[in-house]
Order: sequence, then structure tokens, then C-alpha cells
Amino acid sequence: MRVLLKIIKYQFHDLSRSKWIIIYTAFFFLLSYSLFTFNKDFSRVLISLMNVVLIIIPLVSTIFGTIHYYNSKEYIIFMLAQPIKRSILFFGLYIGLAIPLALSFVVGISIPILFNLGNISGGFDVLIFLFIAGFFQTIIFCSIAFLIATLNENKMLGLGLATFSWLAFSAIYDGLILFLLQILQDYPIEKISIILSMLNPIDLARLLVILKLDISALMGYTGAVFQKFFGSSLGTILSILSLIVWAVIPFFIGIRKFSKKDF
Repeated sequence: MRVLLKIIKYQFHDLSRSKWIIIYTAFFFLLSYSLFTFNKDFSRVLISLMNVVLIIIPLVSTIFGTIHYYNSKEYIIFMLAQPIKRSILFFGLYIGLAIPLALSFVVGISIPILFNLGNISGGFDVLIFLFIAGFFQTIIFCSIAFLIATLNENKMLGLGLATFSWLAFSAIYDGLILFLLQILQDYPIEKISIILSMLNPIDLARLLVILKLDISALMGYTGAVFQKFFGSSLGTILSILSLIVWAVIPFFIGIRKFSKKDF
């Protein structure tokens, strides 16, 4: 445990000197502050934040996580020369990156909200789910980034795969689903839609936030089905469990590959 804490502390110290973490925090601060300045409707602000959060966080977590792993290569080799378990090193590197990124997101959005508490009425439950969605997007795509970087020695190939994975989850997957639903529109596909949505962490997080905003009526009959499932306590619990699984599976595959990797 002491070794793990030292690794995490070093990662925190290293990232605290990175201008990209400061830029990342400042981006969310300026975004939130601008939205509150030009729009007094808290629900619309949350929708706008959600749309940006679910694009930017996966992108930054994937790309920055991959670059951070490759840039830590010499540090990893040095640490492996010490009597330390590879799993502890991998876990320390991961936590030391994912937590600062998640904190940057939370701090960047929270400060403008604190400044505008007097203009906010209700919607705090939606805000909590927005924070939950942002947190899970961070740890999920950091896991995916570390897995990709562990599997590929070539930095350019790793960055290419990281970018493609983000693009696949954020755009390509939705396009394929819409195409499939269009083909099967004459069949009862509501349950299939729920299952397909749970196979994409970005869609899953988006649904959790949207359905808390009570605008599922805009999604038609399928939206009503989503509201019945995801809007219930059981649906919310299963959705969060699904997000946890999305974070855990790439992480443990990454640890397994890292433990057997020849440096």
C-alpha cells in the first residue's frame, strides 16, 4: 500500500506541473461560466454541459491517457527494476491519471455553479448525475487508453487506435444503431434498443442524464420505454453497474497484459 501511495503521489505531482491539466480545468470553467452568463435556464445549461462533457471527456481521457502512458515509459522501466509488483505499478499509474482528470472536470464546473447558486432553482439531482456521468467517462476511457497503449509499442499506432476508439463510441456506433433501427422499424425493437445503448458507455451516460431531465417525451415511444427502464431505481442501478463493468474490464485486461509485457 505504501508503494502504491508513493506512485500515486508522484503521478499527482507530475501532473500538477502539466499545463494540459490547467487548460482542461480552465476549459470547463470557462464553458460553464459562459453558459450561466448567457442562459439563465438551469436545465438548458445542464443539457449544453452534457453534450460537451460526453464528447470532450472521452476524447481527452483517451488521447491524454495514451500519451501519458507512452511518456512514462522510462519511468515504468525504472520502477520495474525495483522490487515492486507490476499490478501495483499499473494501478498507481492509472489512479494517478484518472483522479486528477476527474477532479479537473468537477472543479471546473463546480466553481461557476457556486457563483450562480442564487439563480439556480432545482435540478441538483440532474447535476449529480452529470458529475457521475463525467466521472465514469473519465475512468472508462482512461482504462481503454491504458489498454491500447499496453498492447501497442508503436506510439503512432496507439494514438491512432485511441482516436478511432473515441470516434467509434461517440459517432460511428450511433450511426450504425440508427441504421439498424431504421431497417427493423417494423419490429418491436425497444428492448433491443436498451441493450444496444448499454453496450456504449457514452450513450449509457447520456441516457442517465437526459431521463433525469424529464424530456424523454421528445424521444417518442422508444423514449417512454427508456424512461420506464432507466428512470426506475432498478434501471439506474443497472446502468451504473454497467458503467462500472465498462471501467473494470479494460482495466483488468490491461493489468494482465502489463504483467506479461516484455519491456
